Amino acid sequence: MGQKYEVLPHTADYKVKVFGNTKEELFSNAVLAMYDGLKPRLSPGNERIKKSISLNSADSSALLADFLSEVLYLMQVHKEVYNELRFLSLIDSQLAVKLTGQKVEGFGEDIKAVTYHDLDVHQRNDGSWEAMILFDI
Repeated sequence: MGQKYEVLPHTADYKVKVFGNTKEELFSNAVLAMYDGLKPRLSPGNERIKKSISLNSADSSALLADFLSEVLYLMQVHKEVYNELRFLSLIDSQLAVKLTGQKVEGFGEDIKAVTYHDLDVHQRNDGSWEAMILFDI
């Protein structure tokens, strides 16, 4: 799949449609869309940062929102970004993932939260995945 995500017009927030051949790719591309929306200013040096996340949620949509919220929290609190994700497990309502990234000096934009408004995660007829996500900025 060529396109990872598409930024959609929205009057006040940051709205994206994310694509993936697999659910893992969909979740990874959602992190990429959030990363790009934050416009990080990378710190000099290339020290690699590693974090782990394990989550349980009600369903796939809630899992994506909870996952992105946790990644956003880690990015903002620790001033880090993550560009490598390795999923240890990912099923409908739970995941375990290892994140690798680096420190940042700051962010050019502020994402306050991942919202549930218009949130949708679904598998398309061709077997690929698609999600609609709205970030509060």
